[in-house]
Amino acid sequence: MLARAQSFTIQGLEARQVTVEVDIHIGLPTFNVIGLADPAVREARDRVRAAILNSGFRFPSGRITANLAPSDIPKVGAGLDLALACAVLAASDQIPKRPLGNLALFGELALDGQVRACQGTLAVAEATARVGLGTLVVSGERAQEATLVEGLRVAVAECLRSATRIVGGGMSDRPRQQTNGTPTIVGPEREPDLSDVRGREHAVRALMVAAAGAHNLLMCGPPGVGKTMLAKRLPSILPPLSRAEAIEVTRIHSVAGRLQHHGDLVRRRPFRAPHHTATTAGLVGGASQGCVGEVVLAHNGVLFLDELSEFSRQAIEALRQPLEDGRVAIVRARHAAVYPARFMLVAATNPCPCGYAGVAERCQCSEADLARYRRKLSGPLLDRIDLLVQVGPAGRAVERAGRSPGAGGVAGHHHRTITSLEARAAVGLARDRQLSRYREEGFAANAHVDTSTLRRTVRLEPQGEMALREAHRRGILSTRGVHRVLRLARTVADLAGSDRVGLAHVAEALAFSPTPELAGRRAA
Repeated sequence: MLARAQSFTIQGLEARQVTVEVDIHIGLPTFNVIGLADPAVREARDRVRAAILNSGFRFPSGRITANLAPSDIPKVGAGLDLALACAVLAASDQIPKRPLGNLALFGELALDGQVRACQGTLAVAEATARVGLGTLVVSGERAQEATLVEGLRVAVAECLRSATRIVGGGMSDRPRQQTNGTPTIVGPEREPDLSDVRGREHAVRALMVAAAGAHNLLMCGPPGVGKTMLAKRLPSILPPLSRAEAIEVTRIHSVAGRLQHHGDLVRRRPFRAPHHTATTAGLVGGASQGCVGEVVLAHNGVLFLDELSEFSRQAIEALRQPLEDGRVAIVRARHAAVYPARFMLVAATNPCPCGYAGVAERCQCSEADLARYRRKLSGPLLDRIDLLVQVGPAGRAVERAGRSPGAGGVAGHHHRTITSLEARAAVGLARDRQLSRYREEGFAANAHVDTSTLRRTVRLEPQGEMALREAHRRGILSTRGVHRVLRLARTVADLAGSDRVGLAHVAEALAFSPTPELAGRRAA
């Protein structure tokens, strides 16, 4: 007696279809699960047996073999329990076999037969629709999450009995109502606003440029000058997620088990701020299945690294590939996975170990301390940072960007304070220009544009081009640095509403750019 049921297993951030084949023959009572099953799947034998018996069904006696096909894909997690139990019941003629081929079952079974929720329900729902199965049976706790996929029928099974009723063509259970309709990623009642910032017009300008073009930003300055305060206000000026981006972010957080309110799309861009003791695996992901790193959780959002120089060098250097490619590849002996990691890196660091380099009579660091501290941030990493802002004590014009044309002027209290609402409006207009410009190429922001598209779409005025060539000739900019400044200048022009990139735009981009010369002097 043979029966088949359809389910899914999570591999990376995607769901892979699994056909659960159950065969029952006369012989010594055994229950074997084959097909690259991990311990959680192999333990399903005892859960399935108890759930079947406690739900009032008969557990078949004989030799039971359950094959999870395809056999070359690792099967992880407890989401196969429900399909396995239904296949056992169908193979023993306790429920009809034919309907099992037209629906997918995904859920963990409790010993009393209750269906528990599993991580990655949204990814499973997307895969169910993609392979052409019309119905997905899940627990009531995750039903609303599955309904985010359009065109898919979601059936709710609170217990094994309910699942068998659905297989037989009966009604599903009623989905559970969420406690509230708030977005999944929520913040405080009052979101931090740029209007709270005083005397930091140059840094606010840098935040706006970074947000407008999705550029990476590094702030350097003594403790207590407002670097963290500025970074925490960046989300308030970022444009909202599109539906496609929201689905992608929600899927990532669902697989990682980070959703708080299932059934709502993530509406706010992620803002991840790991502690400086985070390991390399914690930042980019680990060897075990489903170990998603901070760079992936920050996809389509912001990764904020406070005290950047205190992170281990190995962890910092691991950021180079995702910063360059917008993805991270985790390759291990038994499996490989590629995760999306298109995020804005915003970092803050002190200029020296004591934090007060450049502040008269306060720095106690020797030249050797300064040199050792500078070496923590490599040149290749700094070359992937688009903006560098030197932030000094309030009232002191020590910020290089603050003295540049168009950068907002020298810090001072006589300037009008800009609000997050005003900044977000300007950023939104700049992003709209970029979406229109790169509609055919599929890019969303200037920072993501490849070199060929950049050269083809940027209309650079002769004086601006001469300034870039001179900076490259003098060794101030590397080849990558030239392209970085060009992207940054294009963003400055977008904020100004200009179709052409002029000398003033290039000058401001150069003023913000972390050139090798400045990077070497940042602690001086």
